[in-house]
Amino acid sequence: MSADIVNLRQFRKTKARSEKERQAEQNRLTFGRTKAEKNLTRALNDKAAKNLEQGRIEDKPTDDTGED
Repeated sequence: MSADIVNLRQFRKTKARSEKERQAEQNRLTFGRTKAEKNLTRALNDKAAKNLEQGRIEDKPTDDTGED
């Protein structure tokens, strides 16, 4: 009935390291893009917004006074 003896300080440090590594991996995915990739994404988003705006139908302004 002997259990493994765990040094809590080492356990906490190991847990903190793994948490920092997990956060670093997430940051690499989120922020780790090259300038060319960022420019490409920006250009694609601008093009999509422009295409969406071109298809928009503008309503004629109406007289809001309520008089006929």
